[in-house]
Amino acid sequence: MPLPGKRHLLMLFVATQMMLMQSLATLQASAVATHVGEFMLANGLKVVVVPDHRSPVVTHYVWYRAGSADEPPGVSGIAHFLEHLMFKSTDKIASGDFSKIISRLGGQDNAFTTHDMTGYFQRISKERLQTVMEMEADRMQNLRLTEKEVATERDVILEERRTRTENNPSSILSEQMSASLYQNHPYRIPIIGWMHEMARLSREDALAFYKRYYAPNNAIVVIAGDVTIDEVKKLAEATYGALKANPAISGKRVRPQEPPHPAPRRVQLKDARAGNASLRRFYLAPSLATAAEGEAEALYLMMKIVGNGPTSRLYQRLVAEEHIASSAGGWYAGTGLDGGTIGVYAVAAEGVDLDRVEASIDRVLHELRQNGVTADELQRAKKAFISEFIYESDSQSQLARRYGEGLLIGQTIEQINNWPTAISKVSREDISRVADKHLDIRNSVTGTLIPVSPEAEADTAKPASNKS
Repeated sequence: MPLPGKRHLLMLFVATQMMLMQSLATLQASAVATHVGEFMLANGLKVVVVPDHRSPVVTHYVWYRAGSADEPPGVSGIAHFLEHLMFKSTDKIASGDFSKIISRLGGQDNAFTTHDMTGYFQRISKERLQTVMEMEADRMQNLRLTEKEVATERDVILEERRTRTENNPSSILSEQMSASLYQNHPYRIPIIGWMHEMARLSREDALAFYKRYYAPNNAIVVIAGDVTIDEVKKLAEATYGALKANPAISGKRVRPQEPPHPAPRRVQLKDARAGNASLRRFYLAPSLATAAEGEAEALYLMMKIVGNGPTSRLYQRLVAEEHIASSAGGWYAGTGLDGGTIGVYAVAAEGVDLDRVEASIDRVLHELRQNGVTADELQRAKKAFISEFIYESDSQSQLARRYGEGLLIGQTIEQINNWPTAISKVSREDISRVADKHLDIRNSVTGTLIPVSPEAEADTAKPASNKS
C-alpha cells in the first residue's frame, strides 16, 4: 500500500482540527459550562451548583480542605480514620445509622480521603436533598465518638491496610517509592497511614483533627443535578447557614516543601508473592495548581502519547516490537495541591532481565526528549482528552467531582470549564519543553519488584551473623 502523500496528511490534519473545534464549540454552548453558579454563606462555606435537569436526581458533595498531608507528625492515617468515624453518631443520628438512612431514602453514599482533601457524597432524589444537607450539616459540627466506636473502627482500618497494602507486594513497592521520592513533603506518607502509628490512633487524635479542620469555612459543597442556584441557596442557608466558622482556619495551607534533588534513588523489593518481575519509575512534576500556564496540560498530553494504552510509545516499543514486556505504560497525576508525579512502568516478559526492560524504557524517554512528538500523535491525544471531558459531562457524579477537585486546588470555575481549550492550545514545542524539563532522572525514584522463592525470601529476612 503506498504511503499517504503530503496532501492527504494535510487533509487529515485539517479534518482533525475541525473536529476539535466542533467539540470545543459544543462544550462552550453546553448548559453545564454556562450555568454553573457559586455563592458563599456568611460563615465562609462555599457552595457550587451544577444544574443538570435530565432527571429528578441530585449528587451532593461536601469537600473538606483536609487530607493526609495535613496530619500532625506521629498520627499518620488520622484523616482517613476520621473519614470512617464520620459515619458514627451525633445527637440526632445513632451510631452507624447515617448510611442506613440514606439507603432507606433510596440513595447511595460514600466517602474518600486523598493527600489534599476528604470528600463525602450522596446521590439521591431531588425531594430528599434538604434531608441530606441537614444530615451533613449536623455531622460537620456535632460528631460524637465513644471509645468503643473508635476501637472497633481502628480494627477496620488496620485490616484495610493489611488487605490492600501488606498483602500486596505491588502496593508495598509503590508506598516505599513514594517515601523515597518525597524527601521532605508529607506526600511521602501513605494516605492510609503507617501501621505502627495507625494502631495507636485514639479518640482524642480524631476529635483534635475534626475540630481543627471540619468547619464551614474549610469546606466546599457541590450540588449537581435537578436544581437551580436559588433553590440551593435557600436550602443552604436553612441547613449549613447556622454553623459557626472556625476562626483558627486561615487562607493557604503551608506544608514542608521539597529541597533540590541532586541524585536519583532506587528501591528494590523481593517478594515470593510477586508475579513476573516488574519495574516502575516516578518523577516529581508540577501539578495543575503549581505549574506554569499550559505546562500541566502539556504533561497530560505527553503521557497520553507515551504511556496510555496499546497505541502508546511504551507499549508499542516494549510489548509489540521488542516482546520484552507483557505490559507497559505510564501516566501523569496532576491534581495535587503541592505538586504532581509522572509515572512509567513495565512488567517483564518471562525470562527477560529487568535491566533490558529499563534500558528500553530509557530509550523511549530519551527519544521523546530529543525528538518530541509528531503532529499526528498530538492531535490524536487532544481529541481523546476532549472527548473524555465531553463524556464525563454526561455523569452527574463526575461533574460534581470535577468542580470540587478543581476548586479545592485553587482553580476557578472558568478555568475548569476552559480546560479543553487549554488542552487545544498545547503545541509540539510545549511538549518538548516539559519533557526536557521534567523527565530529569535526578528527580526520580526507580523501583523493581522481583519474585523469589519463599526460601530465598526467608533467608533475606534473617539477621546477619556476628561470627568472628
